[in-house]
Amino acid sequence: MNYRSHGCIVKRLFGMALLAAALVAGAAEPTKVNERILVFGDSLAAAYNIDPKEGWVNLLADKLRPNGVEIVNASISGETTAGGLSRIRADLKRHQPTIVLLELGANDALRGLALKDTRANLEAIVAACRSAGARVILVGIQIPPNYGPDYATQFRDLYPQMAARQKLGLVPFLLEGIADKMENFQADRLHPIAAVQPRIVENVLPEIRKAMIRTNAHR
Repeated sequence: MNYRSHGCIVKRLFGMALLAAALVAGAAEPTKVNERILVFGDSLAAAYNIDPKEGWVNLLADKLRPNGVEIVNASISGETTAGGLSRIRADLKRHQPTIVLLELGANDALRGLALKDTRANLEAIVAACRSAGARVILVGIQIPPNYGPDYATQFRDLYPQMAARQKLGLVPFLLEGIADKMENFQADRLHPIAAVQPRIVENVLPEIRKAMIRTNAHR
C-alpha cells in the first residue's frame, strides 16, 4: 500500500467517524416542546372500545407534534367531575401542562347529578389549572333529554356560560357534526366509532390553535 492510498483511507475513516458522531449527537438531542397539552376527560377522550391509535387525542397529537406540541392524555372512562377534581392537582404537578383541554361532565349528566355540583367541580378544576399556570379550554357536551328537556338544556348551557364568565377557551360541542347520525356511534349509542374520530379533531383544533397563540403572546 502506498502513502497516497493510505492517506485516502484515513481521510475516509475520519469522515465516517465525524458523520457517526453527528448522528449520535442529533439522536441524543431532545425535540423541543413548545406546548404541553393535558387532555383531561372521560371515555369520550379515552378512546373507549377502539384502538387508542385511532382515538381523536392520538390523532391530534400526530397532527401537532411537528409544531413542538406534546399531548398527554389523562382521560379515564367513567370519570365524573368529582373524580376529576380529586386528581387534577396531582396530574398538573406530574405533567406541568401549558394548556388543559377539560372534557368532563357527561357522566354527571348521565347519572342525573345536580348541575350546581357539576358546575362547582368544573370551576374548581379550572382554578387549579390556572394556579398551575395553565390555560383552560372547556369542551362542551350535550346529552339526550333522559331527565327532561329542562335538565338537558341547562346542562348544554352550562359550558358556554362558564366559558364566558371565566374567559375560557370553548369547544362548543365535542360531537358537532357527529351526534345527529346514529351510525356514527358504537352499539351503546354513546361512544363514537373510529371512523369519525378525525371529525372530532376538526372540532377541537381551532380552539387549541387559539390557545397556543395566546400562550405564546404571554411568554
